[in-house]
Amino acid sequence: MVRISIDAMGGDHGPEVTLRGLAKVIERRPDARFAIFGREDAVLPVLSQMPNVKDVSEFVHCDVAVRMDDKPSQALRQGRWKSSMWKAIEAVKNGEADACISAGNTGALMAMSKFCLRTMADIERPAIAAIWPTIRGESIVLDVGATIGADAQQLVDFSILGAAMASALFDLDQPTVGLLNVGVEEIKGQEEVKEAGRMLREAALGSMRYNGFVEGDDIGKGTVDVVVTEGFAGNIALKTAEGTARQIAAYLREAMGRTLMARIGYVFARAAFLRLGEKMDVRKINGGVFLGLNGIVVKSHGGADAEGFAAAVELGYEMVRSHLLEKTRTTLDLYHARKPQSSAGVAALNE
Repeated sequence: MVRISIDAMGGDHGPEVTLRGLAKVIERRPDARFAIFGREDAVLPVLSQMPNVKDVSEFVHCDVAVRMDDKPSQALRQGRWKSSMWKAIEAVKNGEADACISAGNTGALMAMSKFCLRTMADIERPAIAAIWPTIRGESIVLDVGATIGADAQQLVDFSILGAAMASALFDLDQPTVGLLNVGVEEIKGQEEVKEAGRMLREAALGSMRYNGFVEGDDIGKGTVDVVVTEGFAGNIALKTAEGTARQIAAYLREAMGRTLMARIGYVFARAAFLRLGEKMDVRKINGGVFLGLNGIVVKSHGGADAEGFAAAVELGYEMVRSHLLEKTRTTLDLYHARKPQSSAGVAALNE
């Protein structure tokens, strides 16, 4: 069984969406079990209508729910130890759950997760990683919004974390990694990015293959398995991709219904359009994994529908099944054991 703790009060729609999402998960992942945290008056009336979810769940009443507009510091003061978000995270810390899923306030969820679970050894800042559909299949992009800005060492840490996730999720022995930049030439970009590139080349880790700099259009192409950037640029890229997918979908719907011939053409090409719709379904990339923590936490989009929330839960499920934490710690230990401390250390490592 995979035990998953759920903050049922998170998101724009609360238990109505989160519990319907769990109903979809249990149909596809019958070995999933849930610990649901929330207010009795909001959760139990919905849960009583879903016997398939109720039968595989434990409910825990919580007096406090973190609001979507709460500041992280405010959420910590008012919700620590007693909110549904905190309790769901704490279940992972105590070994009562294998992963935590919440559609709640991102800043509050990150603050509480970092405070409760702590970061892994040698990791200064966690990152949020998203699975990105590409022409080649899927890639991982991080950081997509945990923190703004990053120095060279933090970008290297993100690379290690992302490579470990790609290895676990995509079953790759040596995932390729690229640093997002304004050009692929080594002379371009911010100093932090160029320094991170140098550090990754010198580390020469066998658990990943550093491919150099990549540009924005390389994300959709699937040029590398892992695209690394800091949270400001990553979040803008994510929201832009989501908006573009919805824009193209709207254009297609309008074009297909404009004339009789277009509608007839749609009938003959319906199978192709359905496949395109599946590729462009932004709900399937819903779910950002918090990497670098001593536990698995997945953030669902606050406005996600039931299918979107189910996708986030299933992502957490896959991270548990693929032993994400163990593979991340192994990669980190390898890097820091071989990390050169000086130019002499680099020469010795190369020998």
